[in-house]
Amino acid sequence: MSRKDWDILKRDPKPIYTVVNEAAAEQARDEMLDKWASKYPAMGGLRLNTWDRFVPFLNYDVEIHQTICSTNAIESLNARFRRAVRARGHFSDERAALRCLYLTVKSLAPTGKAGTMDDTWKPALNTFTVTFADRWSASENI
Repeated sequence: MSRKDWDILKRDPKPIYTVVNEAAAEQARDEMLDKWASKYPAMGGLRLNTWDRFVPFLNYDVEIHQTICSTNAIESLNARFRRAVRARGHFSDERAALRCLYLTVKSLAPTGKAGTMDDTWKPALNTFTVTFADRWSASENI
């Protein structure tokens, strides 16, 4: 895969993941495959062969989609922590290490205010409660 196509290929699947039903997802998938099939023919086979494992994801609400996809954000944060610690090398005490990690989190948002997941967590929690009522106790909502 050519490096110049990375950014475009990273954005193109988004319509597949943000639609509300399976038919719309299939249409978005087919449009993406039509666009890239001539240049990357293996992509079509990969998408079509794994489609049956992806379809159950579409049965959940958008809030649950965002929660499932947030694992990428968590992995990104862990990578930033590792990079910050590796760049520093060593710390004089535990407080210095925690301060480094705190500043890493604060630097993620352009405004310097951390906690952007707080805005999306409550709606997701409510959706989990409704969707999985038989497995999720209302008393667990915080």
